[in-house]
Amino acid sequence: MTAMLTKPRPIRLKGRSFLALALTPELPLEDWLVGLDDLAARSAGFFLRRPVILDVAALDIDKSALRDLVEKLNARNVRVMGIEGARPSMLGPDMPPAMMNGRPASDIEEPEAETAAGAPTAAPAREQQPIEPPPVRQTYAAAMPSIVVTEPVRSGQSLFFPEGDVTIVGSVASGAEVVAGGSIHVYGTLRGRAMAGTTGNAAARIFCRKMEAELIAVDGFYLTAEDMDPDLRGRAIQVWLEGNGLRTAALS
Repeated sequence: MTAMLTKPRPIRLKGRSFLALALTPELPLEDWLVGLDDLAARSAGFFLRRPVILDVAALDIDKSALRDLVEKLNARNVRVMGIEGARPSMLGPDMPPAMMNGRPASDIEEPEAETAAGAPTAAPAREQQPIEPPPVRQTYAAAMPSIVVTEPVRSGQSLFFPEGDVTIVGSVASGAEVVAGGSIHVYGTLRGRAMAGTTGNAAARIFCRKMEAELIAVDGFYLTAEDMDPDLRGRAIQVWLEGNGLRTAALS
């Protein structure tokens, strides 16, 4: 009887990149957490099942303060999968791992508007006059990749396409989200969340046939349902970035 020696198959290791949300806390941390709670309250489920990278490169905090921050985020169901910009001495086996060399992308920031007393507010001031969208310029740049989705995006589903534009023939349900590196086109009702230009594309836009969105964002600047012009609810609109704030207008 001859013994047959078999060599086990090697373990295959592959590198993959995934889209994650980068949070950049600011001091004082308690005030920043209040703003985070406000965003979570106005857009339920925004952080649900979303991987988060915590960027603390600009923070002057010690190890105990960083651990306390991570614990407070965990208590808010914000799952920190990695920490960027922290000194090795600040991390330990009970902390998320160090992350580095992340591809730069836009932050999720809230545009501010000055009140009469000079204090910043979360919602940008609405224009009193009808807003005319800027003309679309003719360009000859290489076309971005795009995908066409012929089925509705249902509640709880997330559609990620950081490479380019997303066109959805159906609707986007409440509790669903669409994230695109380019523009987003929805030929039905947009009830969930739509985030365009997520890889730093400030020229991206959002188009939908009927606006009922929970949250819209372009290049990191966002509006929640409470911030949007109520006169545009239920109408066909487009959304674009102008300066440091979002602009919305009805489609004629």
